[in-house]
Amino acid sequence: MEIVKKIVLVGHFGVGKSSLVKRFVHQKFSDQYLTTIGVKIDKKVVDVSGSQVKLMLWDIAGESTAMKIPKKYFAGAHGILYVFDVSREETYANIQSDLFEISKELNEVPAVVLGNKCDLVEEEFLTQLKGELSLDFKPTSAKTGDFVEESFLYLAQEII
Repeated sequence: MEIVKKIVLVGHFGVGKSSLVKRFVHQKFSDQYLTTIGVKIDKKVVDVSGSQVKLMLWDIAGESTAMKIPKKYFAGAHGILYVFDVSREETYANIQSDLFEISKELNEVPAVVLGNKCDLVEEEFLTQLKGELSLDFKPTSAKTGDFVEESFLYLAQEII
Protein backbone atom coordinates (compact mmCIF):
# COMPACT_ATOMS: atom_id res chain seq x y z
CA MET A 1 0.00 0.00 0.00
CA GLU A 2 1.34 3.39 -1.00
CA ILE A 3 1.70 5.98 1.74
CA VAL A 4 0.90 9.51 0.55
CA LYS A 5 1.43 12.57 2.75
CA LYS A 6 0.61 16.20 1.96
CA ILE A 7 3.08 18.86 3.08
CA VAL A 8 2.19 22.54 2.72
CA LEU A 9 4.92 25.18 2.43
CA VAL A 10 3.92 28.62 3.66
CA GLY A 11 5.64 31.93 4.26
CA HIS A 12 6.11 35.41 2.80
CA PHE A 13 6.83 35.93 -0.89
CA GLY A 14 10.48 35.66 -1.88
CA VAL A 15 11.62 33.54 1.09
CA GLY A 16 12.63 30.62 -1.12
CA LYS A 17 9.76 28.12 -0.78
CA SER A 18 9.86 27.22 -4.48
CA SER A 19 13.65 27.10 -4.45
CA LEU A 20 13.62 24.71 -1.48
CA VAL A 21 11.19 22.42 -3.29
CA LYS A 22 13.26 22.57 -6.48
CA ARG A 23 16.43 21.75 -4.50
CA PHE A 24 14.72 18.87 -2.65
CA VAL A 25 12.91 17.33 -5.63
CA HIS A 26 15.32 18.04 -8.51
CA GLN A 27 18.63 18.89 -6.74
CA LYS A 28 18.71 22.18 -8.68
CA PHE A 29 18.85 25.88 -7.86
CA SER A 30 18.25 28.98 -9.94
CA ASP A 31 18.88 32.63 -8.99
CA GLN A 32 15.97 33.61 -11.25
CA TYR A 33 12.96 34.69 -9.16
CA LEU A 34 9.59 33.49 -10.39
CA THR A 35 6.51 34.29 -8.33
CA THR A 36 4.25 31.36 -7.50
CA ILE A 37 0.65 32.10 -8.39
CA GLY A 38 -1.84 30.16 -6.29
CA VAL A 39 -0.26 26.82 -5.56
CA LYS A 40 2.34 24.62 -7.28
CA ILE A 41 2.34 20.93 -6.43
CA ASP A 42 5.42 18.69 -6.70
CA LYS A 43 6.01 15.19 -5.43
CA LYS A 44 8.91 13.08 -4.29
CA VAL A 45 9.06 9.52 -3.00
CA VAL A 46 11.33 9.12 0.02
CA ASP A 47 12.29 6.25 2.29
CA VAL A 48 11.12 6.73 5.87
CA SER A 49 12.08 3.93 8.24
CA GLY A 50 11.94 1.37 5.44
CA SER A 51 8.62 2.58 3.99
CA GLN A 52 8.25 4.34 0.67
CA VAL A 53 6.37 7.58 1.23
CA LYS A 54 5.13 9.86 -1.54
CA LEU A 55 5.35 13.45 -0.35
CA MET A 56 2.93 15.79 -2.09
CA LEU A 57 4.53 19.23 -1.70
CA TRP A 58 2.10 22.13 -1.91
CA ASP A 59 4.09 25.32 -2.55
CA ILE A 60 1.65 28.10 -1.64
CA ALA A 61 2.02 31.60 -3.08
CA GLY A 62 3.69 33.92 -0.58
CA GLU A 63 1.50 36.01 1.68
CA SER A 64 2.38 38.64 4.27
CA THR A 65 0.39 36.70 6.89
CA ALA A 66 -0.92 33.16 7.27
CA MET A 67 -4.44 34.58 7.64
CA LYS A 68 -4.43 35.47 3.93
CA ILE A 69 -3.83 31.89 2.76
CA PRO A 70 -7.03 30.27 1.46
CA LYS A 71 -8.18 27.66 4.01
CA LYS A 72 -8.78 25.09 1.26
CA TYR A 73 -5.01 24.78 0.69
CA PHE A 74 -4.62 23.38 4.20
CA ALA A 75 -7.30 20.68 3.73
CA GLY A 76 -5.84 17.22 4.29
CA ALA A 77 -2.37 18.48 5.18
CA HIS A 78 -0.20 16.13 7.23
CA GLY A 79 2.64 18.58 7.81
CA ILE A 80 3.64 22.22 7.43
CA LEU A 81 6.95 23.79 6.45
CA TYR A 82 6.90 27.45 7.49
CA VAL A 83 9.70 29.22 5.60
CA PHE A 84 11.20 32.61 6.35
CA ASP A 85 14.22 34.50 5.02
CA VAL A 86 16.83 34.98 7.75
CA SER A 87 18.11 38.10 5.96
CA ARG A 88 14.70 39.88 5.87
CA GLU A 89 13.17 40.73 9.23
CA GLU A 90 9.71 41.41 7.77
CA THR A 91 9.46 37.71 6.86
CA TYR A 92 9.74 36.59 10.48
CA ALA A 93 8.37 39.55 12.43
CA ASN A 94 4.94 37.88 12.79
CA ILE A 95 6.08 34.28 12.86
CA GLN A 96 4.51 33.43 16.23
CA SER A 97 1.06 34.73 15.25
CA ASP A 98 1.30 33.02 11.85
CA LEU A 99 2.12 29.68 13.49
CA PHE A 100 -0.77 30.19 15.92
CA GLU A 101 -3.22 30.82 13.04
CA ILE A 102 -1.98 27.75 11.20
CA SER A 103 -2.29 25.60 14.33
CA LYS A 104 -5.91 26.75 14.74
CA GLU A 105 -6.59 25.55 11.20
CA LEU A 106 -4.65 22.28 11.57
CA ASN A 107 -4.84 20.77 15.05
CA GLU A 108 -1.99 18.42 15.92
CA VAL A 109 -0.29 18.69 12.51
CA PRO A 110 3.51 18.85 12.82
CA ALA A 111 5.09 22.10 11.69
CA VAL A 112 8.77 22.66 11.01
CA VAL A 113 10.15 26.18 10.69
CA LEU A 114 12.92 26.76 8.16
CA GLY A 115 15.13 29.85 8.26
CA ASN A 116 16.15 29.90 4.59
CA LYS A 117 18.99 31.79 2.90
CA CYS A 118 21.36 31.06 5.80
CA ASP A 119 24.21 31.39 3.30
CA LEU A 120 23.62 35.17 3.43
CA VAL A 121 24.30 35.61 7.16
CA GLU A 122 26.93 34.65 9.72
CA GLU A 123 26.48 31.72 12.11
CA GLU A 124 26.54 34.17 15.05
CA PHE A 125 23.50 35.93 13.63
CA LEU A 126 21.57 32.65 13.34
CA THR A 127 22.31 31.83 16.99
CA GLN A 128 21.22 35.31 18.06
CA LEU A 129 18.07 35.09 15.94
CA LYS A 130 17.05 31.78 17.51
CA GLY A 131 17.29 33.43 20.91
CA GLU A 132 15.36 36.54 19.85
CA LEU A 133 12.55 34.53 18.27
CA SER A 134 12.45 32.00 21.12
CA LEU A 135 11.93 29.49 18.37
CA ASP A 136 13.87 26.51 17.15
CA PHE A 137 14.20 26.70 13.39
CA LYS A 138 16.28 24.74 10.95
CA PRO A 139 18.73 26.93 9.01
CA THR A 140 18.56 26.04 5.32
CA SER A 141 19.95 27.29 2.05
CA ALA A 142 18.27 26.33 -1.20
CA LYS A 143 21.29 27.83 -2.98
CA THR A 144 23.95 25.65 -1.32
CA GLY A 145 21.62 22.79 -0.38
CA ASP A 146 22.52 23.06 3.32
CA PHE A 147 20.04 21.11 5.47
CA VAL A 148 17.36 21.03 2.75
CA GLU A 149 17.10 17.26 2.34
CA GLU A 150 17.42 16.73 6.09
CA SER A 151 14.62 19.22 6.84
CA PHE A 152 12.12 17.63 4.48
CA LEU A 153 13.02 14.15 5.71
CA TYR A 154 12.73 15.27 9.33
CA LEU A 155 9.15 16.42 8.72
CA ALA A 156 8.40 13.21 6.79
CA GLN A 157 9.49 11.18 9.84
CA GLU A 158 7.34 13.37 12.10
CA ILE A 159 4.19 12.69 10.07
CA ILE A 160 4.60 8.94 9.63
